[in-house]
Amino acid sequence: MKVLIIKLTSMGDLMHALPAITEASSKIQGIEFDWVVDKNFSAVASWHPSIKRTIETNHRMWKTNIFSKNVRDEIKNIQKIIDQSSYDYVVDMQNNLKSAFVSYNIKKNVIGMDKNSSREYPSHWAYKTKVKVSKEKHAVRRQKILLSKALGYEADLEINDYGIEKTLFLKPEVDLPENYCVLVQNASWPTKLWSVEKWQQLISYLEERNITCLMPSGTLEEKKRAEEIIKKSQLAQALDVMDLNKVAYLIDKAEFCVCSDTGLAHLSAVVETPSTTLYGPTDVNLIGTFGLNQTHIVGDDGNMENISVEDVISSLRI
Repeated sequence: MKVLIIKLTSMGDLMHALPAITEASSKIQGIEFDWVVDKNFSAVASWHPSIKRTIETNHRMWKTNIFSKNVRDEIKNIQKIIDQSSYDYVVDMQNNLKSAFVSYNIKKNVIGMDKNSSREYPSHWAYKTKVKVSKEKHAVRRQKILLSKALGYEADLEINDYGIEKTLFLKPEVDLPENYCVLVQNASWPTKLWSVEKWQQLISYLEERNITCLMPSGTLEEKKRAEEIIKKSQLAQALDVMDLNKVAYLIDKAEFCVCSDTGLAHLSAVVETPSTTLYGPTDVNLIGTFGLNQTHIVGDDGNMENISVEDVISSLRI
């Protein structure tokens, strides 16, 4: 059986799909997957041994103007690649408007969530077969239910196996301390950011225990904030923007992580590194980090600044 998954972005959302792929691979002998994914996060798809090919999009260009000629031409090209391939099933596992743009004109039976289940209305119009999935379940379980109903087996919602291989992880060109943690201070929303001062206090506590703090960044703007955070530190490092496979290596080898609510927090769950993730406005029951060694701290009234440094310290296994 050959299945195409349409799930473009974002980093955490892509990782939420991995346990569903692992389960399908265990249920259906010889199943293979291709994956339509944003090129900036295609590494996530490549980690799973059941993914045989990725079809890459440029999602950042889509954000500029999804109706522009360049974007329309890209979508047409993706649709042509899909239509010329032999798939037994095509499953839109993102179920929002951008993925629906890809799904709508595919000359195949695209399966996705129904109008009461999909993330964005009216993405369900793009699907010839519609599946009902409760919005009250965690995203990982929603993905497992969708894929199991699409392919015809019973999902086990109590098992969570991301199923990745780490062979593509790359050691970055930095001297790694023997005892280090990873701090992920960045986030896509201002309301998901913990203050510079509190990160500094946490670093000071950790350095007193001879733990070096490494701070990866996804953009130059994020690195600039990381540099501000570490300016009072003797050990902490604000790392250059690097390939996701290199960040994955760092997080996999770290003693532990402390993260804002962002994609790299989910990566700590994928590799099972002990991690504390800080939440403000997000519902952790629906999209919090999911798996072994994961601790969630939620700010009172959805406010990140109501999380104290002492709260975070008490959660750490050091």
